[in-house]
Amino acid sequence: MSGSIYRDYVKRIFDIVSVLILMLLFSPLVVIAAIMIKLESSGPVMADVPERVGQHGGLFKMHKFRSMVENAHHMLKHDEKFKLLYEQYKQGSYKLKEDPRITKAGKFIRRHSIDEIPQLLNVLSGEMSLVGPRAYYPDELEEQQKKYPHTAPLVKKVLTARPGITGLWQVSGRSNVNFDKRIAIDAKYVDNMSLMQDIIIALKTPWAMISGRGAI
Repeated sequence: MSGSIYRDYVKRIFDIVSVLILMLLFSPLVVIAAIMIKLESSGPVMADVPERVGQHGGLFKMHKFRSMVENAHHMLKHDEKFKLLYEQYKQGSYKLKEDPRITKAGKFIRRHSIDEIPQLLNVLSGEMSLVGPRAYYPDELEEQQKKYPHTAPLVKKVLTARPGITGLWQVSGRSNVNFDKRIAIDAKYVDNMSLMQDIIIALKTPWAMISGRGAI
């Protein structure tokens, strides 16, 4: 099977079939996660997160369970007491090792990627794929390309594909590398996109979830 046939036709079938199976398997986890979130803190079960960059640069709203206090993203950007934390966030390739906004239930569901399960809805709607590159924030892509100008061609390549719930860098144990390394891994995935590669990544993902090393 050629890469273009898989990418244009078969991958979508693979996504839909896989997601329907996963929805059935994860339904008990969904109920448990929702109860944990509501018992610990006020606010909605689903997170109100900024839009992400999808295929061909279009923006979309990613579905996630709320793992932080309510209005966490607004607080990080606009609350004066989080000013230093926001600078660390940007300098650390838009990741924080210690984030005081995360709830106790949130730490658990994030560690095991349970917060990512609602993204199965994004896959059904065609905004995401089960396996693919990371879904980046618009300001993240802008800032990181300023920091790493040589990554511009890689970003362009990565945006030709739908972002994935899981991906090559999540299951390779390199989820904490800087942007330049991560976007290179994403571009490598796009270059070698195939059914076999997606199956291998999908099969490795449960261990990444259990070990707390990767996304769903």
